[in-house]
Amino acid sequence: MGSGRKYMSCCGKDICSGCCYADVYDNLGNIIADEKCPFCRTPLPTTDKEIIKRMKKRMEVGDTYAFGMMGNNYDLGQKGLPQDYAKAVEFWHKAGKFGYANLGTAYYNGEGVERDKKMARYYLELTAIEGDVYARHNLGATEKNAGNFDRALKHYMIAVSGGYTDSVKAIQRMFMDGHVAK
Repeated sequence: MGSGRKYMSCCGKDICSGCCYADVYDNLGNIIADEKCPFCRTPLPTTDKEIIKRMKKRMEVGDTYAFGMMGNNYDLGQKGLPQDYAKAVEFWHKAGKFGYANLGTAYYNGEGVERDKKMARYYLELTAIEGDVYARHNLGATEKNAGNFDRALKHYMIAVSGGYTDSVKAIQRMFMDGHVAK
Protein backbone atom coordinates (compact mmCIF):
# COMPACT_ATOMS: atom_id res chain seq x y z
CA MET A 1 0.00 0.00 0.00
CA GLY A 2 1.47 3.38 -0.89
CA SER A 3 2.45 6.33 1.23
CA GLY A 4 0.25 9.38 1.41
CA ARG A 5 -2.91 7.44 2.05
CA LYS A 6 -4.61 5.65 4.90
CA TYR A 7 -7.08 2.76 5.03
CA MET A 8 -10.12 3.48 7.18
CA SER A 9 -11.03 0.20 8.86
CA CYS A 10 -14.50 1.50 9.77
CA CYS A 11 -15.91 1.94 6.26
CA GLY A 12 -13.18 0.43 4.09
CA LYS A 13 -12.29 3.68 2.35
CA ASP A 14 -8.72 4.45 1.28
CA ILE A 15 -8.23 8.18 1.70
CA CYS A 16 -5.35 10.60 1.31
CA SER A 17 -3.32 11.45 4.40
CA GLY A 18 -4.34 15.09 4.16
CA CYS A 19 -8.01 14.20 4.31
CA CYS A 20 -7.69 11.81 7.21
CA TYR A 21 -5.81 14.35 9.32
CA ALA A 22 -7.74 17.45 8.28
CA ASP A 23 -9.96 19.12 10.85
CA VAL A 24 -13.56 18.08 10.54
CA TYR A 25 -16.03 20.96 10.70
CA ASP A 26 -19.70 20.99 11.58
CA ASN A 27 -22.36 22.85 9.55
CA LEU A 28 -21.54 26.13 11.33
CA GLY A 29 -17.82 25.92 10.59
CA ASN A 30 -16.87 24.93 14.16
CA ILE A 31 -14.06 22.40 14.62
CA ILE A 32 -15.25 19.08 15.94
CA ALA A 33 -12.85 17.92 18.66
CA ASP A 34 -13.55 14.18 18.36
CA GLU A 35 -11.57 12.52 15.61
CA LYS A 36 -13.91 10.78 13.21
CA CYS A 37 -13.68 9.17 9.80
CA PRO A 38 -14.21 11.84 7.11
CA PHE A 39 -16.53 9.46 5.21
CA CYS A 40 -18.73 7.63 7.70
CA ARG A 41 -18.15 9.85 10.76
CA THR A 42 -17.42 6.82 12.93
CA PRO A 43 -15.04 7.64 15.79
CA LEU A 44 -11.50 6.52 14.94
CA PRO A 45 -10.27 3.38 16.70
CA THR A 46 -8.12 4.00 19.74
CA THR A 47 -6.49 0.57 20.09
CA ASP A 48 -4.87 -1.98 17.80
CA LYS A 49 -7.41 -4.55 18.99
CA GLU A 50 -10.25 -2.32 17.77
CA ILE A 51 -8.54 -1.84 14.38
CA ILE A 52 -8.19 -5.61 13.91
CA LYS A 53 -11.82 -6.13 14.95
CA ARG A 54 -12.97 -3.59 12.35
CA MET A 55 -10.76 -5.15 9.66
CA LYS A 56 -12.28 -8.56 10.38
CA LYS A 57 -15.74 -7.05 9.91
CA ARG A 58 -14.60 -5.56 6.58
CA MET A 59 -13.25 -8.97 5.51
CA GLU A 60 -16.59 -10.61 6.37
CA VAL A 61 -18.24 -8.41 3.73
CA GLY A 62 -15.56 -9.28 1.16
CA ASP A 63 -13.40 -6.13 1.34
CA THR A 64 -10.29 -7.27 -0.56
CA TYR A 65 -8.29 -4.27 0.61
CA ALA A 66 -8.91 -5.34 4.23
CA PHE A 67 -7.46 -8.77 3.38
CA GLY A 68 -4.37 -7.05 2.00
CA MET A 69 -3.98 -4.87 5.07
CA MET A 70 -4.41 -7.87 7.37
CA GLY A 71 -1.71 -9.68 5.40
CA ASN A 72 0.58 -6.67 5.84
CA ASN A 73 -0.03 -6.70 9.59
CA TYR A 74 0.88 -10.40 9.82
CA ASP A 75 3.91 -9.86 7.59
CA LEU A 76 5.31 -7.13 9.84
CA GLY A 77 3.91 -8.36 13.17
CA GLN A 78 1.89 -5.16 13.66
CA LYS A 79 -1.29 -4.22 15.47
CA GLY A 80 -0.70 -6.85 18.16
CA LEU A 81 -0.52 -9.73 15.69
CA PRO A 82 2.39 -12.18 15.61
CA GLN A 83 4.73 -12.13 12.63
CA ASP A 84 3.48 -15.01 10.49
CA TYR A 85 4.52 -15.09 6.83
CA ALA A 86 2.30 -18.06 5.97
CA LYS A 87 -0.82 -16.25 7.24
CA ALA A 88 0.29 -13.08 5.46
CA VAL A 89 0.53 -14.95 2.14
CA GLU A 90 -2.89 -16.52 2.76
CA PHE A 91 -4.46 -13.07 3.24
CA TRP A 92 -2.61 -11.60 0.25
CA HIS A 93 -4.01 -14.34 -2.00
CA LYS A 94 -7.51 -13.39 -0.81
CA ALA A 95 -6.70 -9.71 -1.39
CA GLY A 96 -6.35 -10.19 -5.12
CA LYS A 97 -4.72 -7.19 -6.80
CA PHE A 98 -4.09 -5.51 -3.42
CA GLY A 99 -1.77 -8.36 -2.44
CA TYR A 100 0.11 -8.87 -5.71
CA ALA A 101 3.18 -6.78 -4.84
CA ASN A 102 3.50 -8.47 -1.46
CA LEU A 103 3.06 -11.91 -3.01
CA GLY A 104 5.81 -11.12 -5.50
CA THR A 105 8.14 -10.18 -2.66
CA ALA A 106 7.13 -13.23 -0.62
CA TYR A 107 7.85 -15.60 -3.51
CA TYR A 108 11.11 -13.82 -4.28
CA ASN A 109 12.35 -14.06 -0.67
CA GLY A 110 10.71 -17.40 0.15
CA GLU A 111 8.75 -15.95 3.07
CA GLY A 112 5.70 -18.06 3.91
CA VAL A 113 6.02 -19.89 0.59
CA GLU A 114 8.63 -21.85 -1.32
CA ARG A 115 11.06 -19.50 -3.07
CA ASP A 116 9.97 -19.27 -6.70
CA LYS A 117 11.36 -16.60 -9.02
CA LYS A 118 8.78 -17.34 -11.74
CA MET A 119 5.88 -16.76 -9.36
CA ALA A 120 7.64 -13.66 -7.99
CA ARG A 121 7.92 -12.27 -11.50
CA TYR A 122 4.32 -13.18 -12.28
CA TYR A 123 2.99 -11.21 -9.30
CA LEU A 124 5.36 -8.31 -9.94
CA GLU A 125 4.07 -8.11 -13.51
CA LEU A 126 0.46 -8.13 -12.33
CA THR A 127 1.25 -5.34 -9.89
CA ALA A 128 3.09 -3.33 -12.55
CA ILE A 129 0.13 -3.70 -14.90
CA GLU A 130 -2.04 -2.24 -12.13
CA GLY A 131 0.23 0.84 -12.22
CA ASP A 132 2.44 0.26 -9.17
CA VAL A 133 5.69 2.15 -9.84
CA TYR A 134 7.61 0.21 -7.17
CA ALA A 135 6.77 -3.07 -8.90
CA ARG A 136 7.75 -1.55 -12.24
CA HIS A 137 11.11 -0.51 -10.75
CA ASN A 138 11.61 -4.01 -9.30
CA LEU A 139 10.87 -5.53 -12.72
CA GLY A 140 13.54 -3.25 -14.14
CA ALA A 141 16.00 -4.51 -11.52
CA THR A 142 15.08 -8.12 -12.32
CA GLU A 143 15.67 -7.54 -16.03
CA LYS A 144 18.95 -5.74 -15.33
CA ASN A 145 20.18 -8.64 -13.18
CA ALA A 146 19.27 -11.03 -16.00
CA GLY A 147 21.30 -8.94 -18.47
CA ASN A 148 18.26 -7.63 -20.38
CA PHE A 149 19.30 -3.98 -20.26
CA ASP A 150 16.88 -2.70 -22.93
CA ARG A 151 13.89 -4.18 -21.10
CA ALA A 152 15.25 -2.93 -17.77
CA LEU A 153 15.50 0.57 -19.20
CA LYS A 154 11.88 0.45 -20.40
CA HIS A 155 10.65 -0.60 -16.94
CA TYR A 156 12.76 2.06 -15.25
CA MET A 157 11.47 4.74 -17.64
CA ILE A 158 7.85 3.82 -16.90
CA ALA A 159 8.60 3.94 -13.16
CA VAL A 160 10.22 7.37 -13.59
CA SER A 161 7.19 8.67 -15.47
CA GLY A 162 5.12 7.48 -12.50
CA GLY A 163 7.27 9.55 -10.15
CA TYR A 164 9.61 6.93 -8.71
CA THR A 165 12.97 8.74 -8.51
CA ASP A 166 15.05 5.68 -7.53
CA SER A 167 14.60 4.51 -11.12
CA VAL A 168 16.45 7.61 -12.33
CA LYS A 169 19.41 6.57 -10.18
CA ALA A 170 19.25 3.04 -11.61
CA ILE A 171 19.26 4.43 -15.16
CA GLN A 172 22.24 6.62 -14.29
CA ARG A 173 24.12 3.58 -12.96
CA MET A 174 23.32 1.62 -16.12
CA PHE A 175 24.60 4.56 -18.22
CA MET A 176 27.80 4.86 -16.15
CA ASP A 177 28.37 1.09 -16.55
CA GLY A 178 27.95 1.41 -20.32
CA HIS A 179 24.77 -0.68 -20.54
CA VAL A 180 22.61 2.07 -22.05
CA ALA A 181 23.24 5.11 -24.22
CA LYS A 182 21.65 8.54 -24.06
